[in-house]
Amino acid sequence: MAASFLFIKIFLPLIFLSTQTLSSQYTQLFYPGFNGSINISLKESAEIENNGVLRLTSNSQNIIGQAFYASPIQFKKSSSTAARGRGAFSFSTCFAFCIIPENDGGHGFTFAIVPSEDLRAIPQRFLGLFNETNFYGKSSNHIFAVEFDTIYDVGIKDLDNDHVGIDLNSLISNISVHAAYFDDLGKVHNLSLQSGKPIKVWIDYDSDEITLHVTISPHSSKPRSPILSYRVDLSSVLNEEMYIGFTASTGLLSRSSHYILGWSFAVNGRARDLDLYSLPLPKKKKTGEKISLPLYVSITIGSIFVISVFALGFYLVRKYKKSDEIEPWELQIGPHRYSYRELKKATRNFSDKEVLGYGGSGKVYRGILPISKTQIAVKRISRDSKQGLREFVTEIATIGMLRHRNLVQLLGWCRQQQDLLLVYEFMENGSLDNYLFDDPRTILNWEQRFEVIKGVASALLYLHEGYKQVVIHRDVKASNVLLDDELNGRLADFGLAKVYEHGSAPDTTRVVGTLGYLAPELSRTGKSTTCSDVYAFGALMLEVACGRRPVEVKALPEEMTLVDWVWDKYREGQLFAVVDPKLRGVYDEVEVAMVLKLGVMCSNNEPKQRPSMRQVVRCLDGEIGVADEWKAPSGGSNGGAVGDFLGCLTSTSISGESSC
Repeated sequence: MAASFLFIKIFLPLIFLSTQTLSSQYTQLFYPGFNGSINISLKESAEIENNGVLRLTSNSQNIIGQAFYASPIQFKKSSSTAARGRGAFSFSTCFAFCIIPENDGGHGFTFAIVPSEDLRAIPQRFLGLFNETNFYGKSSNHIFAVEFDTIYDVGIKDLDNDHVGIDLNSLISNISVHAAYFDDLGKVHNLSLQSGKPIKVWIDYDSDEITLHVTISPHSSKPRSPILSYRVDLSSVLNEEMYIGFTASTGLLSRSSHYILGWSFAVNGRARDLDLYSLPLPKKKKTGEKISLPLYVSITIGSIFVISVFALGFYLVRKYKKSDEIEPWELQIGPHRYSYRELKKATRNFSDKEVLGYGGSGKVYRGILPISKTQIAVKRISRDSKQGLREFVTEIATIGMLRHRNLVQLLGWCRQQQDLLLVYEFMENGSLDNYLFDDPRTILNWEQRFEVIKGVASALLYLHEGYKQVVIHRDVKASNVLLDDELNGRLADFGLAKVYEHGSAPDTTRVVGTLGYLAPELSRTGKSTTCSDVYAFGALMLEVACGRRPVEVKALPEEMTLVDWVWDKYREGQLFAVVDPKLRGVYDEVEVAMVLKLGVMCSNNEPKQRPSMRQVVRCLDGEIGVADEWKAPSGGSNGGAVGDFLGCLTSTSISGESSC
């Protein structure tokens, strides 16, 4: 028993201390509960309860509570090296709070950045931050705060009795909004700050954009839109070194207990996320007879033993399962992280009944987020898949930043031990592959197929030329084209994507992709380029027009390879004989001929003979015509010059464009 108690008193605080790295340029604090927390300075009524909850005030009259990180944090360059203009660093914080009211409740609390721990604050309307002499706004205050106010006070121009405000050197907010949050569909939901339920807060200041964002939610996941954004340069407000923490107050009649459940903070970086469901909660008041002393002692001893065992187990699990820890890369990637519990509930425990499809890297499940009821698609990467952690991070970092109407939007991600999960917007009509081959009841007409081709071409042009870097998809195929509720084509699955800077050459890498879509030069060079994406897109165009896969093993020898079969039929003057018979002859012959010819041109064995995606898009849009005479897709009849391809295009404005 003594050893267990010694573990809690000595080793557990060291675990939390190890998460704090302080420097002049970068600071990271992390308190998933405050049990064993050292370096937290408590003032007035503030105290840490034995379950790890930080209580700022209790249900008492006319009190204040303050809790600050005990060491000052550097927010600006030193005065000897500071440059002109905006000097304040970017910062980010995430915390969870709970307010339990008594009577009408009040007054509220703040997250504050202050020049000193000695604020000489007074209770009631001043939120434990100001007093009667300095609350009305003095530039010498050097106080920044985000207030969560639960009392409507006309004298300080409050918005209402449930609002969030940004305070700069004054108790009168520079800007405030009613407490609310956005769901995944962008709908606003009002919140009661005094509901007694946990509420999560994210505060992010971008010194480059000089913009402050405040986001709140009753759920663990961060909403995609903040409830409050304010352009402000904090350089004049913040000193070189400041203290960070929380303040709260009650009044003569208005009383509340203000709790902070967990807290993380970072300067020049993103604060670590907190799992709302794993944070400690305020203890409920018990009524009835008092517990006898022997029973109380027994419960206390038993609790200490259980906590000791749990803490020791937690330490050992963290020690031997490093993969479960939040690693540095997880703090840098874009879309927000969903909790495993949330996705497990959304997919009904990853039920086989919710499986949308199978891929080389794992299963895709249909899910419904429990709160917003938004439909999602969850890609659960198999542990046996070749798509490991590197490809997982690539997919998040790549598609998470891409924005195009013909790309499937990545909503978020999750990593739990060895489970890797990606969350996408739900595509109601499934994959193009299913419409072409699997379900005879669902047949796309030619107009719909042509729009899908144009949509995917537009997406590839964006990846190759429209994004800040060159993105090579490396796995363009019918099963990776999804159809939304209007049957628009959306390119998906970026697990194999490669990214490099415009004007640079791609690195040599292993050959990946799907048979029939792989450009022939990949086996020689190992270098995926925009030209290899063009080759795969050519196979896709022929597949959509012909209703056949690029390689049919069971077909006649002369029909086994789709591109060669189309070329042979063209030479025989029977080009339209290759068109998908399921169309029953109902199609635009000009468009079909153009698609078939472009498909063969894109499938040329020589990369330099293939058109670029910009040329393909211009052809599909009718800006460039495809001539009647065109080159063979393979063999010696290809010729060897770019001009051979350009000669196949008729336009008055093609000068300046280049092929692959």
